[in-house]
Amino acid sequence: MAFENEQLAKDYWKANVRLMLTLLVIWFVASFGLGILLAEPLNVIRLGGVKLGFWFAQQGSIYIFVALIFVYVWQMNKLDQKFGVREE
Repeated sequence: MAFENEQLAKDYWKANVRLMLTLLVIWFVASFGLGILLAEPLNVIRLGGVKLGFWFAQQGSIYIFVALIFVYVWQMNKLDQKFGVREE
């Protein structure tokens, strides 16, 4: 990966880190927030016969993590194209 100048490389990595942190915060909120902190209030709601708080703790955070992987790939492809480092 070759950049035209050092500032372009710094901007690229800054955008990359910002994207990763955003996705990690979303995953943290989904797994820790919904699966642990808000499990009791969410248990009032049922999803396919299972309490929603339990579902987030056992399955939901995994599904969200997998979805975030696809979002990361999609956003990184856009970022690579924007900065001219897209792999062909």
